[in-house]
Amino acid sequence: MDRAEKREFVTSLNEVFQSTGSVVVAHYAGLTVAQMNDFRSKMRDAGGTVKVAKNRLAKIALQGTPSESMQVLFTGQTLICYSEDPVVAPKIASDFAKGNDKLVILGGAMGETNLDSDGVKALASLPSLDELRAKIVGMISTPATRIAQVVNAPAGQLARVFGAYSKKDETA
Repeated sequence: MDRAEKREFVTSLNEVFQSTGSVVVAHYAGLTVAQMNDFRSKMRDAGGTVKVAKNRLAKIALQGTPSESMQVLFTGQTLICYSEDPVVAPKIASDFAKGNDKLVILGGAMGETNLDSDGVKALASLPSLDELRAKIVGMISTPATRIAQVVNAPAGQLARVFGAYSKKDETA
């Protein structure tokens, strides 16, 4: 990497640390290329990104960001996972780490809040924004259906009463 590439990498990482919903830092030593590609594709499909981080450049990029104290996590072979949705990156990373012991989650950050590995796992257990939106829509639409049923019920009862009277008159 020449200086211009390093400067560009630091600038892009700085923007990531300032603007994303959450960042997860993990060790990836021992992962094969196929496993790494699988992890990247799962993260990409969910709306996140995985980047291998050069520790020195990542520490420079962290300077002046809300998660500056996360610098201690950047030792050894590290990668970062990030996403706009605060739950996506921790969820995909935790799920992948369960099936593959070579990916070791060190910690991360969500805005100004720094997380240890247990904090990342706790964040992964929360529902994503899309799941929360679906639940809210379901909760809103359920009362509307009930209201329609309640409003239509008296009309249905009247129709049944009229039908009974008409059958009674026909038989008489």
